Amino acid sequence: MPAGPFSFPPLRNPLDPTLPDRLTALIRPGWARTVAVRRAIAAGLVGVAAVSAVTGGPSGDRTPTVVAARDLRPGQTLTADDVTVVERDSSQLPSGALTDPAEAIGHTLAGPVPAGEALVGVRMLGPRLAASATGDAAARVVPVRLADPGVGDLLREGDLVDVLTVAEDDPPSSGAAPEVRVLATEATVVLAQGTDRTSDRGEKVVLLALPPEPATAVAAASLVSALTVTLH
Repeated sequence: MPAGPFSFPPLRNPLDPTLPDRLTALIRPGWARTVAVRRAIAAGLVGVAAVSAVTGGPSGDRTPTVVAARDLRPGQTLTADDVTVVERDSSQLPSGALTDPAEAIGHTLAGPVPAGEALVGVRMLGPRLAASATGDAAARVVPVRLADPGVGDLLREGDLVDVLTVAEDDPPSSGAAPEVRVLATEATVVLAQGTDRTSDRGEKVVLLALPPEPATAVAAASLVSALTVTLH
């Protein structure tokens, strides 16, 4: 039948899209396709995270590490219940981290260690701590009885102090100030808290790291009299 002046274009079959329709569908995917793509990307990221958690990163290098099983206080002597061993990424471990619980059990902490933190040798009382605190491989840790307990309460690990005593060779005359002797300078406090070993006179004990010669002088003086310190 011939087309009249008011004829309409033939209807397009929706099941037979044209080339422009197909290109538009590829460039602008529908909602369902967008959701599927996002889910696939999310699943891939989860898989990568899981692999990284297992292998510890690209290298996958893991090391058994001794960590605090609970919050530990300064001056605490460690027991088997205080430590545990976990696998840690080797690249994230601090220098000197312990890998064997036997290296920690029975040793005394020089500072607080929060739960989960790796234990290191320089946090234990001993030659390694003294050497780390002073920079001298021959350094010693010396207990010092302080005449004024209030001074000990002000000290913190890492403080630098000078150790003083009163000269007893020539007792001062009445009213004269006693002569003060400096036994050591720039001693490093390695333990100031957790030492409740006080004498009947209320003296407090702190631990100082010193080079060998002043360490001997301080230790000898501490046997006969209580000492005091001045803070830097």
